[in-house]
Amino acid sequence: MTTRREFPGFAGGSLVADVYGPVGAPAVLLLHGGGQTRHAWGKAAQVLGDAGWYTVALDLPGHGDSAWSKDGDYRIETLADTMCCIWRELGTPLAVVGASLGGLISMAAVGRADAPSINALVLVDIAPRMEEAGVDRIVSFMRARPDGFASLEEAAQHIADYRGRPMEGPIEGLKKNLRMNVQGRWNWHWDPQLMSEANHNHRRDADGYERALRGLQAPTLLLRGQRSDVISEEDARALVQTLPRARFVDLKGAGHMIAGDANDAFAASVAAFLHEVMPPAPPPASRS
Repeated sequence: MTTRREFPGFAGGSLVADVYGPVGAPAVLLLHGGGQTRHAWGKAAQVLGDAGWYTVALDLPGHGDSAWSKDGDYRIETLADTMCCIWRELGTPLAVVGASLGGLISMAAVGRADAPSINALVLVDIAPRMEEAGVDRIVSFMRARPDGFASLEEAAQHIADYRGRPMEGPIEGLKKNLRMNVQGRWNWHWDPQLMSEANHNHRRDADGYERALRGLQAPTLLLRGQRSDVISEEDARALVQTLPRARFVDLKGAGHMIAGDANDAFAASVAAFLHEVMPPAPPPASRS
């Protein structure tokens, strides 16, 4: 069963999450990529909740049903500060799973002097050093169509053009990431100011992320989509070699949007890792 939870404290509003699994169990916080929402994880959140982890799929600031910044401040240090507050509220044991922008925020957060400790970190197709061409392709996709789409079919085609293949699943599912405006057009459900030059440039700091990760002792899993144009295999392996308790998995058939491209394999990889480093709550004892 899914429940809704709100975390207060961003821009005078709240950050909204869907929560799965038993309350009081070791927590797994899922942080999606830029321009996505908490629904981007597909069935993975439910799989982790059913396996016994208290799984929190969060809408990042400026995304989905979470609060938007009044002054357009989505700098990485602002988002990392917000994330540390949520980590503190969730307590430990805690594993953080960050995809793309969610991963950048996670990397920045673990390097803060006031960061609460976490028990595990999963980086989903993200690392300090990224391929410029792949990043530019994402930015172009997100900045395109500021006037929105005339129909869900038009939005689906835009996504298909970016991913290089038709969208899978019912087109109605796009309503989780789009909202109809007063002109009757469909707009992405995130704040356009997220992609301002000031905010975007603050995210491109490979040296800063590497410094932040330097003291990380928590077990770390780097999941890369084998077809990714954002993270090279070389940079992924290089990062893992610098961390004391890290491992690397290259997921076949997946690009940058791993949870969307290979959801079952993604969920299985994360669950296997967490079973080893942060086991879930044991199932309730059966009554005799």
